[in-house]
Amino acid sequence: MKIFCVGRNYSEHAKELNNELPSDPVIFLKPKSALLLPNTPFYYPQFTNELHYEAELVLHISKNGKYIDEAQASRYYDGITVGIDFTARDVQTELKKKSLPWEKAKAWDNSAVLGTWQQLQKAASKNSIEFSLKLNGEMVQKGNSNEMIFSFNRVIADISQYFALNIGDLIYTGTPSGVGECVVGDVLSGYLENDKVFEIEIK
Repeated sequence: MKIFCVGRNYSEHAKELNNELPSDPVIFLKPKSALLLPNTPFYYPQFTNELHYEAELVLHISKNGKYIDEAQASRYYDGITVGIDFTARDVQTELKKKSLPWEKAKAWDNSAVLGTWQQLQKAASKNSIEFSLKLNGEMVQKGNSNEMIFSFNRVIADISQYFALNIGDLIYTGTPSGVGECVVGDVLSGYLENDKVFEIEIK
């Protein structure tokens, strides 16, 4: 299983971090060990003092493929949920200053939260899927798939030019604006449309 992530896929999020808007999807990977397994507690990592949440729509790959045409890409995923791409923002800032890779800030163990899967046809629309994140009961992020710079199909087509996609792979499709810091004791709840798909407490 591979975990693909898309960076800077919402213009307002790129702006809030003072990043340029990309002309092509920004892709990075997390290892399998980054996935927080069900019923596993999430512990604040010792190597950061600035842990940020980033809520994202996540796609489940249901068919093997490579060099996928964008027009055919919808045939390669069957499930959707909301997840968190946790980021050690202070670590990332230092790495970016040195033009170094982001893995230490993005790809550490348990840095990827995954909600309960829903079939795509149960979502309101493949082209307009709302999602949100609450921090201690207060909404801090709200997004819609139609706000993405690069659509699901474009992302899949782009990834498949470089990496073979396999059944069970995950694609975190990018976060909207509103990312922010969280601390020990905070409770984060993710929603796909009106359905709560995960809730975790930071320990």
